[in-house]
Amino acid sequence: MLYGKEHVRRYRETDGREGHDWNNTTVLLLTTKGRKSGKSYTTPLIYQKHGDNYIVVASKGGDPRHPEWYLNLKADPEVEVQVKGEKFRARARTATDEEKPELWGLMTRTWPDYDEYQHKTDREIPIVILEPIRESG
Repeated sequence: MLYGKEHVRRYRETDGREGHDWNNTTVLLLTTKGRKSGKSYTTPLIYQKHGDNYIVVASKGGDPRHPEWYLNLKADPEVEVQVKGEKFRARARTATDEEKPELWGLMTRTWPDYDEYQHKTDREIPIVILEPIRESG
């Protein structure tokens, strides 16, 4: 089973042949810029497509604090995404109250533990929408 840095390494080396399909769901790589360090950080995250966008959940397993990657993208919403062999820039934003119920349902169907994580914490777990930035020209 792949986790953390090893998951990122194998995913990159194999263009997602190892690491995209994980635990009966799908994983992308999200790279954010550290809000303090300015360094790039890459995190493997469960995702689902929703139209042209990619949806991820800032659950941190129900921890009372937001994950670092979420705090980073709040400071700088321009991120890099890798889905299998495709790499692209995206703009990240938190789903609105109106968008969240539909997207929460989409994500809990793919990873039912998200409901348990929400019950474990007083923190409202954000849904993040990754909107690909299309290059003009």
